[in-house]
Amino acid sequence: MKSVNFLKELEQVTEYWSPRIVGQVNDQFIKVAKLKGDLTWHKHDNEDELFYIVKGRLLLEYENEVITLEEGDFHVVPKGTMHNPIAKEECWIALIETVTTRHTGDIVMEKTKSIDAQLA
Repeated sequence: MKSVNFLKELEQVTEYWSPRIVGQVNDQFIKVAKLKGDLTWHKHDNEDELFYIVKGRLLLEYENEVITLEEGDFHVVPKGTMHNPIAKEECWIALIETVTTRHTGDIVMEKTKSIDAQLA
């Protein structure tokens, strides 16, 4: 058994929008990522997605509203909901996602990371 420090794990992340798996609870991966700019509009048809803001600020665009998340906040994106995360400045996050959650949902693009890449 070991403990994991989100800040130390995030210090090792060098690429934006490239989540790293740092733990697992049952069928949920715990991930860390650094964000800057925007990802893309996407959805996860079968999985909810939890964003926890470790450092910075994140905007989560929905079709009808924008949620602003500050350091220490968390927010759950419901399954099947179109969303687009935006970080105007560097933002450090932790994610909790079902092991079946694809990084950019049904969208495949340059920023898309496979589970194998997230485990590396």
